[in-house]
Amino acid sequence: MVKSGKFGYFGTIAIVTATYLFLYVPLAVLLVFSFNTESFPSPWKGFTLKWYHELFQASHLWASFLNSLIVAFCSTGISLTMGVFLIFYAAQGGRIGKFLNLFYGNLVIPETVLAVGLLGFFTLVSIPLGLTTLVLAHSVLGLGFVIPIVYARFLELDHRMTEASLVLGATPVQTFFKVTLPLLRPSLIVTGLLVFIISFDDFILSYFCAGSTSQTLSLYILSMLRAGISPMVNALSAVLLLLSCLLVLLFFTISQKSRTRIF
Repeated sequence: MVKSGKFGYFGTIAIVTATYLFLYVPLAVLLVFSFNTESFPSPWKGFTLKWYHELFQASHLWASFLNSLIVAFCSTGISLTMGVFLIFYAAQGGRIGKFLNLFYGNLVIPETVLAVGLLGFFTLVSIPLGLTTLVLAHSVLGLGFVIPIVYARFLELDHRMTEASLVLGATPVQTFFKVTLPLLRPSLIVTGLLVFIISFDDFILSYFCAGSTSQTLSLYILSMLRAGISPMVNALSAVLLLLSCLLVLLFFTISQKSRTRIF
């Protein structure tokens, strides 16, 4: 029994280690070769910061990066706001609760089908393709994540707290914003981060709904890859990876401080 237990322990360690290596070794290779003097893919030749210099000199790339940030922030804000108001209406006993399950369709329907449908809708109502259509398309995609996650959390809440608030004289609006919404805050933050990442990285909706006047970062990288893989892509990926790590660190720092204040 002891031997099998030890074998199981070391087996678990081996599986976890192999999984982490599978996930993070490609990222480590990307970071290392972003400093390679030769273009990608090539064996290591020497250390250079040439590709980072070219990266920060690429004005079109940073314009695309700014477009991706604008679309991600706006679509995340719209998705969360609409999700909160829909759940508020459901909390007041509205019949919309029976139809919230329809938002699960975004998780099942292929994104290509959604993109073609939105493109047809924008053409039908004569909305010119650009940042506006990108924000609307990504907001539709984001609602497919916001509603199911936040509504599932809403159903798990202890409704005795809202009943106590109403009994003590608070209005339904005050109860929702003072009691229900703070309880939903962790799920809203997590869902907001998820929608932001999905919107920022999305390619299919951007490809169909951006038009010729706007270009996101994913579309710009595609145009770079068509002309040949540039080492600047490695440098850009390294910068984005660093920014992502900083955001995750900031998020966990804020979460830890809020837990410390509570206790």
